[in-house]
Amino acid sequence: MPSERKAFALRLDPALHDAIARLASAELRSVNAEIEFLLREALRARGVKIEQQPPQEGANDTK
Repeated sequence: MPSERKAFALRLDPALHDAIARLASAELRSVNAEIEFLLREALRARGVKIEQQPPQEGANDTK
């Protein structure tokens, strides 16, 4: 998985958020990780391939 992640605001219906939070808790994931898991699962079910981004040069340099 890439070390850099895109951050963005996501507005959810409170009932949807609660359902995802319950599922995340049962799966021992954070809500954020559960949303990412569900999105990946939905894309895979639709036949959408997720291309991994190549590592950026110098991304892990400790200077």
